[in-house]
Amino acid sequence: MKPLHDTLYTFGEMWYQIFLWALLSSVVIHIAAAAISFAILRRHRIGKFFPLLLLLMGISSPVTTGAVNSAVISFVYCAANITMLEWHALVWGVGQTALAAGIGVTRILATL
Repeated sequence: MKPLHDTLYTFGEMWYQIFLWALLSSVVIHIAAAAISFAILRRHRIGKFFPLLLLLMGISSPVTTGAVNSAVISFVYCAANITMLEWHALVWGVGQTALAAGIGVTRILATL
């Protein structure tokens, strides 16, 4: 495994690293949520299948919106002619997941 201090120069490198970190962090959080919900709902006739929907959302959300957000961030870096360190990609990817989780927990969209 290489250290997290290499520089990313091209749009594709930046997009791929940000996207992978967003996908990985989202999947980890959704696996934890699915495990908790399965432990609580394991005796329910239909509720025990709800964790499968959580896992599906944990993968589909970063694949769709995460890919677009990662592309926008990478485009801004490329247009500004700024190189990106790998740990910056980690912060952007995990930040996308944290922001999505924060919006989901606070239900701020329901007030709009």
